[in-house]
Formats: sequence, C-alpha cells, structure tokens
Amino acid sequence: MAALRAAVPVLVLLGLCLGPAAAVTPLVIWHGMGDSCCNPVSMGYVQKLVEKKIPGIYVLSLKIGSNMIQDMENSFFMNVNDQVREVCSQLATDPHLQGGYNAMGFSQGGQFLRAVAQRCPAPPMLNLISIGGQHQGVFGFPRCPGESSHVCDWIRKTLDLGAYTKAVQEHLVQAEYWHDPLKEEDYRKNSIFLADINQERGINETYKKNLMALKKFVMVKFLNDTMVDPPISEWFGFYKSGQAKETIPLQETSLYKEDRLGLQEMDKAGKLVFLGVKGDHLHFSEEWFDSTILPFL
Repeated sequence: MAALRAAVPVLVLLGLCLGPAAAVTPLVIWHGMGDSCCNPVSMGYVQKLVEKKIPGIYVLSLKIGSNMIQDMENSFFMNVNDQVREVCSQLATDPHLQGGYNAMGFSQGGQFLRAVAQRCPAPPMLNLISIGGQHQGVFGFPRCPGESSHVCDWIRKTLDLGAYTKAVQEHLVQAEYWHDPLKEEDYRKNSIFLADINQERGINETYKKNLMALKKFVMVKFLNDTMVDPPISEWFGFYKSGQAKETIPLQETSLYKEDRLGLQEMDKAGKLVFLGVKGDHLHFSEEWFDSTILPFL
C-alpha cells in the first residue's frame, strides 16, 4: 500500500505532462451503387477492418432508408440531392461527430460525400477519401456490381433515351452524374446534381470555400477499372469536350484552369492526393488499405 501511495503523485505528474489521450477522429463511410451500409462483404467488412486497426474509433456507415434493402434501392432511385440532405441531417445530429470527422466514399459515394463537404460544413469534414468516385461523372456503365446487372440493363436503356429529361434526372441516381461530352450544353443546363457541385452553371463561393477547408482530398483510381467510363473521372479528369475518345487530366480541364472549385489552389498547397491501385473497380487488398489509406485516418 505504501508503495502504491508513493506512486500516485508520479502518475498524476505524468498525466499533467502528457495530457489526456488524443481522441480518435471519427469516420463516416458511404457505399456505392447497388450496395448497402452493412453488407458483411463490403461496407461491413471495411467498418470492422477500420475498427480493428484503429481501436476506439467511431465509424458511421451511412444508411439511406430504414433497412438494408431500402438503402440499396435508394442507391439507384432516390434523388441524390435528397440523399445528401438526409446525410447532412444525420451528421448534424450525431454527437460523436461534432468535433469533426474524416469521410470515405466508395464509388458514387465519393462524389456524394464531396457534395456533403461543399454543402454542409458543420460538423466539419477534415479529410475526404474517394475510393473509385466519379468526380466528373460517367459516360457509360460497362458492367454492374453483383446481382444488379438486370437493373443496369434498364438504366442503360433509360439513359440512352433521355438522361437529361426532368423525370429521369429526379428519379434515377446514375442520371444525376451522367456527363455526356457530346451534349455539354444539355448536361450543364439539366444535370440537377453533378453540374451543380462542379460549378458548371456559375460559381457558388460557399461550395469553393467549404471544399478548400479540407486538409486532404484523396482520390483513388483503379488502374484496371472496367466499370467506370472513363476511369480518369476517379482522378477528376474526363473526356475532352465534344468527343468520347480522348481524355484529359484534371489539370487540363476548365474547372481546374478557372479554379471554379479551388482545386488548383488545393493542388498547389499539397491538399490533393492522387493514388492508383492495380485492380478492377473497388478491388483492393487489406494490405494496400492498411498501408495506403489508414494513414489518412
């Protein structure tokens, strides 16, 4: 007992010197098309992996709807702007997130979380990690995930018939980030989601300010991607306007040159991180995730 009493002042002194243990920054993740928040082989797996590697971390895997089935269906059919509003509400009322959080989006969840960063600065997003997100949109769906192929066959036909009609835009998620380089004027005028967050119709200074507040914006491109067309959209590049063969990197786009989103300034400040990983869409190893992605958390 005497030895224990003698040790107490030393422990108190150590506590004063070292201070309280640093809090672990929470993580918010958003799944991709045809997936759900808690699928044990996708988002459930990622959540458990992060929790195992970073003890004590709070991970919120976003669910849009009251169950996993609704969540999956909403990834196809719920207006993206409504989804973003729902997520902003979830984040604003979650007590774990009020000091700030990191965000990780998978496939379309990448551009959706960027919309959250631009539109909803409170609570603050600290780092955004986009894993296969299509930030300049897509101009094709070569194939679909898992058992969703029949849905994607229907989506392709619908997009071919009228991607920029009001009804399709408001009720088909993939139409809202459909970017036709052969119909740029139709895209700019009628895209209700992507053209807005990419500042295609004018400059929203709040969007720019909020995005530039990120510490890091990490973009992961899958080097053998057969699902995203064009894959360079995962690094914010796209087709050169007026054709659908030659692609250009972000730095050659008007979005960057005119700095409509602050990406040029962020790039010069070292805030943009471009990562490539061998493999098809969302195919990566635990080792790669541990060594490359976890350091940003």
